[in-house]
Amino acid sequence: MKLKSYLIAMTIVLIMMGTGFNLLAQKTGGQDERLLQEAKVLIFDKNWVEAEEKLAELITRYPKSSFYSQALFYLGKCQAEQTGKEQEALKSFEAFLNRPDRPESLVEEAQIAVIDLAFSLYEKGQKNMSRILLEKLASPSKVIRYYAAMKLSYSQDKNLAAKALPVLKELIKKEKDQELVDRAKIAILRISPESLKDIAEEPGEKGPRLVKIRIYEKGKKAPAVSVNIPLALADLAIQAISEEEKARMIEKGYNPERIIADLARSKEKLIRIEDEGNIIEIWIE
Repeated sequence: MKLKSYLIAMTIVLIMMGTGFNLLAQKTGGQDERLLQEAKVLIFDKNWVEAEEKLAELITRYPKSSFYSQALFYLGKCQAEQTGKEQEALKSFEAFLNRPDRPESLVEEAQIAVIDLAFSLYEKGQKNMSRILLEKLASPSKVIRYYAAMKLSYSQDKNLAAKALPVLKELIKKEKDQELVDRAKIAILRISPESLKDIAEEPGEKGPRLVKIRIYEKGKKAPAVSVNIPLALADLAIQAISEEEKARMIEKGYNPERIIADLARSKEKLIRIEDEGNIIEIWIE
């Protein structure tokens, strides 16, 4: 009898739970899901303003919707694509990341979007955004740490960019993906060329189709910059050379934007540029 009473009680509970779910579905009438799907179609067509309106309606009318977190994420995407709405987009993504019911499949993309937005705002003069960038630089996720470090390497504020150096060096030391390692070296070259002196070249990097760059400062035998980069990434390496060094190339008749292509076509194996004791050497092996 006790077992029978227990089963009857459990059945009643399940019926009541089912009724509750049905009432919730009836309450929204499926309108929350419809709004989300319509917004996704508009996002696919890059109709950011109309999509934002759909998502804002969902968020306002259905605060208890199971689609609420997703709506916040996609709202951030729409706002990020509209000039002048970077702050709003940042708030939407942060609200999404702070929700316990957020879909984990969207978390990494949201984190990367936050980095992009904070970096853009920082470069436009909102220096308080450095807090967010430094937080991402210390993220437990190596993907987020690495992305933040790469992004910071482009900053005009060299003091802020220098904060990325430990993470970039960690990447070079620990990662086996050679293209990722090479991109980290280029990032370091953008921030602080002299820091490359502390990074030993791996024996495996002496294979074919490498562009080798050495920059010697006046009176010094050891190169201030020593980096080997695959030919496919050589243009990025040239872009990362300081404006001062690029000016020297131009003065000597070399176009930094075309120098790799010219070298690849030339019969010469080495480009050597000397200026007031400073030497730039670039060659392909």
